[in-house]
Amino acid sequence: MTERLREVSLASASPRRFQLLSQLGLTVVVVPSAYRESDDTGIRAGRELALRHAIGKADGARRDGPPLLVAADTVVDIGDAMLGKPGDHAQARSMLQTLSNRWHVVHTGFAVVDRASDRRITGVESTQVRFRALDDRTIARYVATGDPMDKAGAYGIQGLGALLVERIDGDFYTVMGLPLARLGAAFTQLGYELV
Repeated sequence: MTERLREVSLASASPRRFQLLSQLGLTVVVVPSAYRESDDTGIRAGRELALRHAIGKADGARRDGPPLLVAADTVVDIGDAMLGKPGDHAQARSMLQTLSNRWHVVHTGFAVVDRASDRRITGVESTQVRFRALDDRTIARYVATGDPMDKAGAYGIQGLGALLVERIDGDFYTVMGLPLARLGAAFTQLGYELV
């Protein structure tokens, strides 16, 4: 027995995640989470860290709002380094210099929790992204826009950051911060349908 999904709770302050869920025709209610991200977890893989943060956000979310809850987190892996959100402009510049003319992997972990039944589905989607070669002037101008400051890896593919990307191999929405196809499958597994 499936139920038509009309509204979800979102344990994230990300305007991009809010927008993506809204574009699916859902009413989105932001519910704050007490969980605080920390890179200090002993985890060495971005994939695992993104999942841990997504689950932490879901578990720390306030209990108000619609019963179906979505939480997510994005981490960028390049070589042995994991890149979260930059702390300041200097760190953003450094991240973008590291990504210049190279492939990296964007991991978005997610947790979908049906709080009415206590059932949950979690997972991680990963997408490879290649940046074009960036000179210092381009990096400085992009950082000056402020766009990199609240995004893993110091860029957002949906805005001006799209101009830095040469190609992607995988799901575009994962790079935006919410793998919609995987979420849709999770909704279905939990007994909800969108289409």
